[in-house]
Amino acid sequence: MAGATTVTTPTDREIVTERVFDAPRERVFATYTDPALIPQWWGPRRMTTTVDQMDLRPGGNWRFVMREPDGSEIGFKGIYREVTLPERIVQTFEWEGMPGHVIIETHTFEELGDRTKVTTTSLFHTTEERDGMIASGMEGGLTETHERLAELLAMGA
Repeated sequence: MAGATTVTTPTDREIVTERVFDAPRERVFATYTDPALIPQWWGPRRMTTTVDQMDLRPGGNWRFVMREPDGSEIGFKGIYREVTLPERIVQTFEWEGMPGHVIIETHTFEELGDRTKVTTTSLFHTTEERDGMIASGMEGGLTETHERLAELLAMGA
């Protein structure tokens, strides 16, 4: 099961993704929450990610900016609602290109011995918003992001 990202739609407003990483839970969680490491794995390989804000506490803001090779930028932001080390993060997620369409993301980190299963549940306001996210190509981008994270963890991050 390690190495494969699965994407399901268990309800009409949710996307659930799962991936097992070959690293202990504390290390996977630390890699998810270290602003120095996020640019090394977050987003597709062709893009550069910058952590603009990352205040990892309930009520804290986060903002990441991805830059295309042509210089154009795509911003994502949100607010942390819950941070339980090293088990769970609940946050809002908003693409700045569509302001007001806020997703609630819940990331859980399940310990499987020396491996970790990361499950992300994304809750949308409507089925149309969920379907728009799927149509945007998010599955391919997420799979590539997970591959980059697995490579970074294999290097001992």
